[in-house]
Amino acid sequence: MTPRLRFAPSPSGYLHIGGARTALFNWLWARSQGGTFVLRVEDTDQERSSIESVRAILDALRWLGLDWDEGPEKGGPFGSYFQSERKALYRESVERLIREGKAYRCYCTKEELDRAREELKQKNPKAAFVYPGTCRDRHDEPNLPHVVRFKTPREGSTDFVDKVFGAISTPNRAQQDFVLVRTDGYPLYNLAAVVDDHAMDITLVARGRDHIGNTPQQVLLYDAFGWKAPEFAHLPMMLNSKGEKLSKRHASVAVQDYRERGFSPMGVLNYLVRFGWSYGDQEIFSRSELVRLFDWERVNKSDGKFDEKKFADVAFEHLKQTELTSLDEYVEWVGPLLAARGIQAPSEATLRVAIPGIRERARTLLDAAADLDFYFREPPEFEEKAVKKFLTAESGPRLSALAEALTPLTDWNAEALEAAGKRYAETAGIELKQFAQAARVALTGRGASPPLFDVMAVLGREKTLQRLQRGVELSAS
Repeated sequence: MTPRLRFAPSPSGYLHIGGARTALFNWLWARSQGGTFVLRVEDTDQERSSIESVRAILDALRWLGLDWDEGPEKGGPFGSYFQSERKALYRESVERLIREGKAYRCYCTKEELDRAREELKQKNPKAAFVYPGTCRDRHDEPNLPHVVRFKTPREGSTDFVDKVFGAISTPNRAQQDFVLVRTDGYPLYNLAAVVDDHAMDITLVARGRDHIGNTPQQVLLYDAFGWKAPEFAHLPMMLNSKGEKLSKRHASVAVQDYRERGFSPMGVLNYLVRFGWSYGDQEIFSRSELVRLFDWERVNKSDGKFDEKKFADVAFEHLKQTELTSLDEYVEWVGPLLAARGIQAPSEATLRVAIPGIRERARTLLDAAADLDFYFREPPEFEEKAVKKFLTAESGPRLSALAEALTPLTDWNAEALEAAGKRYAETAGIELKQFAQAARVALTGRGASPPLFDVMAVLGREKTLQRLQRGVELSAS
């Protein structure tokens, strides 16, 4: 059977990087096997779900390049792909379980259950409360407020084989009669996930290890409906440095945060894929390599600790290496960041020749935009300290003479410019360094930049000569 995998986020905020890792593993397996990647929105929690969160999640997935084959904006044969629009299917399914004696209406109030919990706590503070089955055999009164509970078998065990953690067996006596439907009629996660995964022909459910406790309940539901369960793969957790579940208190956890910090999409995915998956000692991967190499045998059980520095290093490698981030991608990503700095419609042609000079040191796209700024801003923003130190009364005549030496050039490239600069220095009886730093400040406004003659080549004849003249004026002021 052709693999069908799904990512089913809850739209209660941003796309968490842990969720992005789950989406990535599902996407990689679907793409590597020629399968289908389904996006389903689990929006049954009406109080927390919002359309703004749906848009934010879809936008984050698009930015990461995790395209879906079925789901919101795409449609598909198993829609709707919003759980809030599939309530009739859940209602029909749960009514079937009630008719067959596999589920029942529970009329216990919250207050009654809270009292039972408190009584247990008084007797045994360490004991975990298990619903005692009060309404398990009660006469059915569907017009009274109620939840619907699954009638969990009292004997035997529920078993499944996880593709990561292996064989898992849970004694049924350790499970309680779990709730399927709330009093407001909305299904809980276990029911909705099982009904939808079956209806959408999902063949493998891959999700975080924190869901492994739900799986026995879902296997029980598959058995109760007489449906074949999909395969399961539970992924190790992303933890903070103290071994706790990663949250906003410890690091940026929204995909959007890393986009805004200037990370590239593949820089993010490359770091996330290493949480639970490895391929020998290789650290850096292209997208096509990941699709080709990914398999479940290399997914391990060990949780990983989130490391912001390592994340930044991986993202930098992706920006720096031309075989990982093409010039076309770099131009596409850095252009909007320049616009955000107030530079309107930066020349793509100029970007293409300027980027190679900055990508070895620009650790993020934000750094790159800052490093490229002077090429497009007129006049460039001058660093006061650099102007004071290098644009002196002595440097003015030298900049003027340099401009005069460069003016006749017919070939305006770095090699020809450097040769002309050296001829000028030799004729003037000075060393290159005696005018180079002043020229750098005049051209870029900064004390540090890409190589001087490379800068001139990118700026072009007109801008170079104009800025050298401006340097002469600043030297005299």
